[in-house]
Amino acid sequence: MSGICDGRVAIVTGAGRGIGREHSLMLAEQGAKVVVNDLGGSMDGTGDDAGPAQQVVDEITAMGGEAVANTDDISSWDGAERLINQAVEHFGRLDVLINNAGILRDRMLTNMTEAEWDAVIQVHLKGTFAPSRHAAAYWREQSKAGNEVDGRIINTSSPSGIYGNVGQTNYGAAKAGIASFTIIAAKELGRYGVTVNAIAPAALTRMTENLGMGQLPEEQKERMSPRYIAPIVVWLASADSKDVTGRVFDVSGRALSVSEGWHRGPTIELPSDDPAALADDVKRIVSEARPNANMSGYDEE
Repeated sequence: MSGICDGRVAIVTGAGRGIGREHSLMLAEQGAKVVVNDLGGSMDGTGDDAGPAQQVVDEITAMGGEAVANTDDISSWDGAERLINQAVEHFGRLDVLINNAGILRDRMLTNMTEAEWDAVIQVHLKGTFAPSRHAAAYWREQSKAGNEVDGRIINTSSPSGIYGNVGQTNYGAAKAGIASFTIIAAKELGRYGVTVNAIAPAALTRMTENLGMGQLPEEQKERMSPRYIAPIVVWLASADSKDVTGRVFDVSGRALSVSEGWHRGPTIELPSDDPAALADDVKRIVSEARPNANMSGYDEE
């Protein structure tokens, strides 16, 4: 099998189902060798099952590709290190890390428990940091040794994180953190030949079917298939994308766009250290500022 990722070695976390599965299959179709990571837990992160990861590996090998399964917990420091090491030991190198694994424990802020907050932050935010940290260390050593590095980290943010969604303070906070992590890591790792980008996908999966997408008309459901998320990720994983870094792409089966981050808006000179003196000026610059975005990424009305 050959294509735009021919010969590249890629890790995909949370790859046993949904979006991660589509990433893995398309990477293989485009010539990549894939480490398919999935703990096999339920949607809330509990339990484990080696079946989903192995099933994707079997699909890839059946179509003539190369893949190996991994069931490590990527939010564990040691598990993340084992994952990176497995790619290097099994395939001889690592070129691409796609951080996709995630869980949901939605709750309104007034009712959210500490455990619900901690679990989501652990899987999404630490589960992005830990594999990235070990992959970055590998690429840094390769670069210092004089070897050519053309590495990629592709993270998974969310419209909930960059725009905001009711009932998801834990998930949204983690996904916003991933967007910021992406921008900063891109600045740090460019010197080693590594780009870092992220996607904010919208697709119909087991994680979103109960959030309204499951009630879409059938013709709209098809356009929200997770397979439409994979093309931008596979392109970002390829050598063609070496000049693109530090970006977050908003993607669904309907559209692909570059999400534009925080920018300084209307500004005043501070009149004094009296808070009461700020009232009129703050109200004026707020009225002049662009509204926050809605979940579709457009100005909130």
